[in-house]
Amino acid sequence: MTPKQAGNRAVMERRKDTMDPFMQAAIDEARAGLSEGGIPIGSVLVQGGKIIGRGHNRRVQQGDPILHAEIDCLRNAGRIGSYVDTVLYSTLMPCPLCSGAAVLFKVPKVIVGESRTFAGAPDCPGWTQEHKMVSGQRCLSGTPGNNSLRV
Repeated sequence: MTPKQAGNRAVMERRKDTMDPFMQAAIDEARAGLSEGGIPIGSVLVQGGKIIGRGHNRRVQQGDPILHAEIDCLRNAGRIGSYVDTVLYSTLMPCPLCSGAAVLFKVPKVIVGESRTFAGAPDCPGWTQEHKMVSGQRCLSGTPGNNSLRV
């Protein structure tokens, strides 16, 4: 291991210690997808402080164009009746499909790890955005159901 690689690993370990554990679980899902040869995007669904669903992008692995991380996560959570007290974590800003699923299921809050690589669906009907800090980086969390923009 080079000194630079060792330094990068040390930084990642420090971030892991301070990161929201649910976002870390979503990142772990993204890593699982990457290790399978897929696109590294992960997601977890949290209810009552517990992860009830997790998933990662499996479009490449399954040859399924709609098996995005958030869809995989919601599918793995199963039918829970009501999503009004859940939080969906995603490593990347959800696309229109996944944002629409969050709006449809009335997920009240979506915590996003990164939105620079992919802007996602900022204009999705029923989707708002508010800024949130996750592990010292400026990230977005969307709150479906209200069309106003809060900064």
